[in-house]
Amino acid sequence: MGLGDKISNKAQEVAGKAKETLGDATNNEKLQAEGVGDQAAAKAKQAGEHVKDAAKDVFGK
Repeated sequence: MGLGDKISNKAQEVAGKAKETLGDATNNEKLQAEGVGDQAAAKAKQAGEHVKDAAKDVFGK
């Protein structure tokens, strides 16, 4: 996984956590749900990148 991808995914995860926290604090269920969704998307991207990295290690490509 490239450094840029790692930074981008982590930024999306942090932004999602901020949305979730703000949604909780303001009783805004939509914002809270968007935050949870953003975090899940970022974690899925990170997992996909880890799979690609592992495949490169195994197959040497």
